[in-house]
Amino acid sequence: MSAPAMGTTKTAPNDGSHKKKKGPGTLATAYLVIYNVVMTAGWLVIAVGLVRAYLARGSYHGLYYSIEKPLKFFQTGALLEVRIVPSSVVLTGFQVMSRVFLTWAVTHSVREVQSEDSVLLFVVAWTITEIIRYSFYTFSLLNHLPYLIKWARYTFFIVLYPMGVTGELLTIYAALPYVQKTGLYSVTLPNKYNFSFDYYTFLILTMVSYIPLFPQLYFHMLRQRKKVLGHVEEYTKVE
Repeated sequence: MSAPAMGTTKTAPNDGSHKKKKGPGTLATAYLVIYNVVMTAGWLVIAVGLVRAYLARGSYHGLYYSIEKPLKFFQTGALLEVRIVPSSVVLTGFQVMSRVFLTWAVTHSVREVQSEDSVLLFVVAWTITEIIRYSFYTFSLLNHLPYLIKWARYTFFIVLYPMGVTGELLTIYAALPYVQKTGLYSVTLPNKYNFSFDYYTFLILTMVSYIPLFPQLYFHMLRQRKKVLGHVEEYTKVE
């Protein structure tokens, strides 16, 4: 999941004049373009890896192992992301941290879940989403945003977001028995720090946190879609 970034839209006649917003400087723009191009290429590598592995095996089971390393690298790379436009810190932070957390603290740490179909579910959703999202950012920075990419940015999420969240939740759920059995990352009393931590309970609370946060992001994107694409569609009808 990803917090939205606004693209360039066609301005309808009779629109009131509006103030120009100061964009990033030349060096900042160059950095952002390079960063987004690299990230786009990285997720394309993941997509190609999934397709090649599927064609070689003839099955979608266990495809995670074929893209494990690039997935960890490029998903962790999202921590370096610089936001192109102002967006909700809470929603954006939740999206980035939840993915990094799921990549390392769940899928990497609980190897038993790596063969789960739910892992492939969120990996495919992330891959398509990120290819579109970073392409959107790149072309927006270059002031040459194709309508097809903008349309994809504000349309594919309708299916991909629920698909990704479903995969994430099912993967965490599948990890619970192993975490409870092994006591992974848990700290029990007594200890010299007089501190306890139950990772099993933490994972349950993490799943619960999706309830208030995911709808906020999803409906925010729906409003953005109406604002960005609805405006263009209405203007097209007028013409």
